[in-house]
Amino acid sequence: MSSAKTTIRMAGIWLLFLVVYATVSLALHRGSHALTAFGDLSQCLVPLLANAGLLLNAGTPHWRRNLFWMLLAVGCTLWMIGQFDWTYYELYLHRPMPDTDPIDIVFFLRGIPMMAALTLRPHLQRGELRLRFGYLDFALLLTWWIFLYIFIVLPWMYAVPSLAEYNYNYVLLHNTENMIIVGGFGYLWLRSSGAWRLVYANLFGASTMYMLSSLNINIALEFSRYYTGSLYDLPLVSSFLWFALAGVIAYQKRAALEAPSGNDFDTDSGSSRGEGVVPAYLAMAAVVSLPLFAIYTLRFAHENPAIRDFRLMTVLLASIPLALLVFLRTYLADADRTRLLSNSERSIQNLQRLQAQIVQSEKLVSLGQLAAGAAHEINNPLTAILGFSDLLADDRTLPEKARVTASKIRDQARRTKTLVGNLLSFARQVPTERTLLDINTVVTNAVQLRTLDLPTGTVRIELQLESVLPGVRGDGNQLMQVFFNMISNAVDAMEAAQGGVLTVKTMRDRAYVVVLFLDTGPGVKEPHRVFDPFYTTKPVGKGTGLGLSICFGIVQEHSGRILCYNRQEGGAAFRVELPAVLAALPTKELLLSSPTPIPQKPV
Repeated sequence: MSSAKTTIRMAGIWLLFLVVYATVSLALHRGSHALTAFGDLSQCLVPLLANAGLLLNAGTPHWRRNLFWMLLAVGCTLWMIGQFDWTYYELYLHRPMPDTDPIDIVFFLRGIPMMAALTLRPHLQRGELRLRFGYLDFALLLTWWIFLYIFIVLPWMYAVPSLAEYNYNYVLLHNTENMIIVGGFGYLWLRSSGAWRLVYANLFGASTMYMLSSLNINIALEFSRYYTGSLYDLPLVSSFLWFALAGVIAYQKRAALEAPSGNDFDTDSGSSRGEGVVPAYLAMAAVVSLPLFAIYTLRFAHENPAIRDFRLMTVLLASIPLALLVFLRTYLADADRTRLLSNSERSIQNLQRLQAQIVQSEKLVSLGQLAAGAAHEINNPLTAILGFSDLLADDRTLPEKARVTASKIRDQARRTKTLVGNLLSFARQVPTERTLLDINTVVTNAVQLRTLDLPTGTVRIELQLESVLPGVRGDGNQLMQVFFNMISNAVDAMEAAQGGVLTVKTMRDRAYVVVLFLDTGPGVKEPHRVFDPFYTTKPVGKGTGLGLSICFGIVQEHSGRILCYNRQEGGAAFRVELPAVLAALPTKELLLSSPTPIPQKPV
């Protein structure tokens, strides 16, 4: 059903309800039990209809908007509770509502959730509400308005009972509250645009009709013209049906409400500072108002001493919860500022590290390009050396000693060519390509590449490779980057500890191919944090804390796992697990704390 048809249908139901209400009101005579029952039950029903329409919009992903609609519904619910009490007197007790009844405060409190909803301004495109501040602001608003009610209205009910003064002050305060709500919706109507403008216009119309109906009923009560079920109830009933219609319209236009428009940004305050400044000003005004009320009572209000004492006691008692709420809000705001300052400092440090890393990366890119070019040029004389050494080694006319020497030259030239090939492969920028890999080959290439810059005499790398392993599907260049980084980190840690041994092991564990990096260094202080971005234990300028986080991401992309822990016998261990392609080989358990000795091959 289209939005226009739904609105027309709702308007038709609204009009039909009013026609039926007016017909019954005119058909039955004043004071009849049937008319009273019809009027009371109808007025208990319309807030339920209003809540049904408003709460249709409380299921969005935006908590600010959900809270806005829920607060409007709470206002209608409070009015309904007061109406239940009115119905209890008229239908169950068969007597009119008392002129001064404590339940009057419930009708008055109906406007406070609506005023709290106004401060949310859900049409604005901004961050979600911090609920603990929202709760405190609502509690502060509620406490202050309850204080106003007790200060202005209740003295004429308990201190010096006076029906005329009670009614006058109640109507004055209640109408002031209604005018604030109407003015708030009118302001939002003028400041918004698009679908939100239509929604606010309907809410403005509903709240205006409620204010006028309330004023009209109070005047009728003053002249003893009002009775339940009379035509005076038509605007009141209409106001709640209008709230229901506003909720249905908002639900029908929920897609348009989600879309940002030109005026739906926080232009009211000029910046996001208004989000926290306005409640702070209101809290300050609430606290400052207490001594002003006390001064007014003592110096300017010429009233009965009992009224004066009642109001002064109200000011003193109200100062306690208001001061506590303001203190709590200030405390939480200071804690939030401290947290935000700490986060900002960490962000600046991370930004500085990232800038340094970018500069260093640019240097390494230039150096890598030079090294790659030099390595490529080295391949040309290496090819000649290999060719001539092959000729010399295979020449039977040469002495045996010369041929052995030529064979050694050929072996070292081949080793050099392999290292140069690994260096070019590691430095080359190639697109990610998943192929079937022999993990032993990738590990061996990474170790050979790292041994080019290995400190002699202090650090040693030992390979313990299982001879038969299933294949691994992945990108060889990326995995070599992971293994190279693991080896480099272990070598750096052991250099700081005056040397050590790094054991690189490969084996199969269930459905995974496992690569273990076991060093004899000082271990890792916080193993659970080593893969966090920008976390590093190296001195300033030695590392940015990005290497292991990048390795973690690469292994995750290969559907694998990477773990870090400290060994019982000392040193750190990194375990890389990659899914095996073939699962026909026997399962082999891996004891992490005490690995099974395997013949060591020094590199």
